[in-house]
Amino acid sequence: MAETTVTGFFESLQEKLARNAAKLAGLNCVYQFRVGNGSYNVTFTDGNAVVAKGEASAPSCTVTMAEDDFLSLLSGKLNGQMAFMTGKLKVAGDFGLALKLESLLKS
Repeated sequence: MAETTVTGFFESLQEKLARNAAKLAGLNCVYQFRVGNGSYNVTFTDGNAVVAKGEASAPSCTVTMAEDDFLSLLSGKLNGQMAFMTGKLKVAGDFGLALKLESLLKS
């Protein structure tokens, strides 16, 4: 992952997801990310993804992490399951969507 900041990751995410629209087909949900002091949301609607800064009104799944842990997760230095089990990754809402998240972010 070339991004070295959380902001850089989210700024480039929409373009990355658009390149893999087939992978997003049939996905209709909103992910809320609270990373460090920042907040971002990603809305998926039948193959399209829109990334926005701030809080979503009704997220399907909310992910909360410290900034350093999030960057470690993206770079592969931190395992998602281990992060969850040790409390570094918190999930609220649809847990099934949380399980899909890794494959979506690595698009």
